[in-house]
Amino acid sequence: MDLISVIVPIYNVEKYVNKCVGSIVNQTYTNLEIILVDDGSPDRCPEICDEWAKKDSRIKVIHKKNGGLSDARNAGMKIASGDYIAFVDSDDWIAPEMYERLLMAIKNDNSDIAACAVKMVWEDGSSSKLLTLRTNCVLSQYEAQSELLSEKKLKQPVFYKLYRMENIRHIPFEKGKYHEDVFWSYQAIGCAKRVSLSDYIGYFYLQRIESIMGSGYSLKRLDAMEAYCNRYEYFKEYFPELQQKALCSIWENCIYHGQMAMTYLNQKDRRNVYNELRKIQKKYPIKYNDYADMRLSHKVWLTLSRISLTMVCSIKKSLRIGY
Repeated sequence: MDLISVIVPIYNVEKYVNKCVGSIVNQTYTNLEIILVDDGSPDRCPEICDEWAKKDSRIKVIHKKNGGLSDARNAGMKIASGDYIAFVDSDDWIAPEMYERLLMAIKNDNSDIAACAVKMVWEDGSSSKLLTLRTNCVLSQYEAQSELLSEKKLKQPVFYKLYRMENIRHIPFEKGKYHEDVFWSYQAIGCAKRVSLSDYIGYFYLQRIESIMGSGYSLKRLDAMEAYCNRYEYFKEYFPELQQKALCSIWENCIYHGQMAMTYLNQKDRRNVYNELRKIQKKYPIKYNDYADMRLSHKVWLTLSRISLTMVCSIKKSLRIGY
């Protein structure tokens, strides 16, 4: 049986970690190497990790100084010995057959990456909803990159996918960055010939207010723009046929971040965000021909943003479009 390494970065999730680890331990596919990375957690998580290791010989524990999510994932990757690798966030949980189904998809489709469907679950009891489209298909490398750009069939997060280890071991996560998956995912797909998508709901993504992604908008969220620019340069070299689409993504995300800054930040921070976004627009200019084939609404917003980013963000904010 092929060995699957599952890396779980753990920090300040005492309330959730047992459910997370329990869902991995109880997978129907049993040949797992479960690596719990205690990222200097200040609560009882270090002891809980050690307790799990005593109960299950498949579990390895790394105790390290706090370095953030990317640093914890990298630490886990360094010791992972599996044929395949997966990542689970420590406040989430997975369905019992997730890894069995994903590995089967990789084998049957001769793929390098397999992904399942993701359900978002709110801690306050709000109605759950799907993060991903439910579909069964196999994407070529080009199709997968294109879908990642549009974020329709394929989303940025790494946590609901299974990867062939030999393809991605050399790709570290960007330490100290928000939106670390945006920096990483296009590179992983760039090393994959085929990507399998399954409609099986295998991953449950907990939405809690104190988490990184649930803590509101801040200047650090601009890390995503750096990732989008890096992706454009990567596509320019390796996927030139997607270069225009990647450029449009930069400009659309400039509008999004400008709108978020206008909504949530104080005047000083908002000014800093707009200065950075305008620098990006200047460095990566866009022409009408770059987005002429897009839907009318997209063409309108991109055309207006070439005139004034602030104006577009103000209009969209007042119309409550784009949140």
